[in-house]
Amino acid sequence: MKLKSKYILFLVILHLVCLVMSYFIFEHNKLLFMLVEVFIIISILISLNLYKQLIAPLTYLTQGIAAIKDKDFNVKFLATGKKEVDELIDVYNKMIDELRTERTRQQEQHFFLEKLIQTSPTGIIVLDYDQQIKQINPKAKEILGSIPDLLGNHIYEMKTGSAKMLRANGLQTFKIQKSKFMDSGFERIFIMIEEVTAEIFEAEKNVYSKVIRMMAHEVNNTVGPVNSIINSALSHQSLWINEADAMLKNAMVVAVDRNQNLNVFMRNFADLVKLPQANLKKIDLTTLLKSVAELMYFPANEKNIIVELGLPATSFAIAADVEQMEQALINIVKNAIESIDHKGTIKITLDPMKRILIIADNGKGISEENAEQLFSPFFSTKKDGQGIGLTLVREILLNHGFDFSLKTIAVNDTRFVIELGR
Repeated sequence: MKLKSKYILFLVILHLVCLVMSYFIFEHNKLLFMLVEVFIIISILISLNLYKQLIAPLTYLTQGIAAIKDKDFNVKFLATGKKEVDELIDVYNKMIDELRTERTRQQEQHFFLEKLIQTSPTGIIVLDYDQQIKQINPKAKEILGSIPDLLGNHIYEMKTGSAKMLRANGLQTFKIQKSKFMDSGFERIFIMIEEVTAEIFEAEKNVYSKVIRMMAHEVNNTVGPVNSIINSALSHQSLWINEADAMLKNAMVVAVDRNQNLNVFMRNFADLVKLPQANLKKIDLTTLLKSVAELMYFPANEKNIIVELGLPATSFAIAADVEQMEQALINIVKNAIESIDHKGTIKITLDPMKRILIIADNGKGISEENAEQLFSPFFSTKKDGQGIGLTLVREILLNHGFDFSLKTIAVNDTRFVIELGR
């Protein structure tokens, strides 16, 4: 039973008891009985008035609670002129003002955070309470759209508060961070994905440039004087009159040749460091590809490899440095030839509509453990490889602003794809 009902029942019973008692007490004195009846009626009227005054705060509280449940913070009450009720109304109105101000502030913060997340250059993924993707911003969609398997199980395997570096396609490098925040008293997880490819490349270049310059300096300072001394000795015929010295003379000739090879070796590294900015000019890529195919015909033919061309019948113009692009294409085709043990096919396809160049081979392909290191400086899967071929290709294509990738997409199907831009 509600408090209001209990109070009314109490008043009814009290006044009925008074009425009955007055009847039995003053039944012989009608005047006193009537006076008592008038008193009881007055008491009822006063009780009803007090009831209205006492129940008013409860009515206000009920209406206020209903407004708060409906999240309507615009409902406020006017003063009634009664001190106790007005104190309650004043407290309620102040509370509603505070709630409305807090809600406005939270809405502004929420809007700001939503705007920040949506326009952030960092990919952001918010997980729900079941660790499933709840929200994803445009940058994260873009990254995962181009590399769908980038995260894989890393979302679940990573510990909250940790970070790791992931390399995709052997080229792009991403920093993945896993953090948490509190939402309505519950812990929520979010993932941040930031591409740091340019920063990694710049750091790598600074390191290997310094190493190569130091190596070149030491080699040149050593090889030059040594070759000069050996050549001077070889030019004095009087030193080689005795046939017993012939073996020593041959060894010195071999040493000179070996030093020359060492110079060539270091020159290859120096070319990587000294690569200039691309001198962009309008060139015909179709003609350049035909020229590269002809140049690589004999190395390919020695291993019974056929170079097939899928080129447009007309010219296809791009803005490029012809010398750098030729060097990059030669390196790519050379790698394709070396990936084929004996007898195979290399297909060079140019799609003018999509502006994509694909150099595919049916060689042994790229293993998963090597895929992430393909374009790293000094990394090579060849026994005598220097590890600068693909690094040079990388630098040239980055100089041109071309996106590229190298993948084994199926057995006997490895493709180097270059997106030629617009």
